[in-house]
Amino acid sequence: MSKVGIVMGSDSDMPVMAKAAQMLDKFGIEYEMTIISAHREPDIFFEWAKTAEGKGIKVIIAGAGKAAHLPGMCAAIFPLPVIGIPMKTSDLGGVDSLYSIVQMPSGIPVATVAINGGANAGILAAKILAASDEGVLAKLKAYSEEMKNDVVKKAEKLENVGYQEYLAQM
Repeated sequence: MSKVGIVMGSDSDMPVMAKAAQMLDKFGIEYEMTIISAHREPDIFFEWAKTAEGKGIKVIIAGAGKAAHLPGMCAAIFPLPVIGIPMKTSDLGGVDSLYSIVQMPSGIPVATVAINGGANAGILAAKILAASDEGVLAKLKAYSEEMKNDVVKKAEKLENVGYQEYLAQM
């Protein structure tokens, strides 16, 4: 089975990265998760990125804040898709991270989700894998149907109780 690599530069990123892992769990996708700083331990980072493909990793999800080099460095070394998650920062609210990840040079693309978009990174990784895995595709379709049904139920509830009671129950 295809595997996803989840890498973050700091354990402070764990709450966001855990959301990616939770989505992969939901779709039954295997992953490995680690903390590696591209700046503080470049030798360890390079070894991890160089060996990821050989370990069966087909997509990397990399979260990073501030200068946010980790996703781009993964994309420079790893030949398959990389998804970057810009982390919200105290200085600039994550816009610094977002700009760093989306402004990759030509030839080194990094797919990028919203600031702190861990869940969407997990879903995007599943969608990439679903292009060649019917089982994952079926689970994604079921997930989409589940989301649709949740919205329909909420709309019906609003119609039945009115907006004031709906708000009171939230």
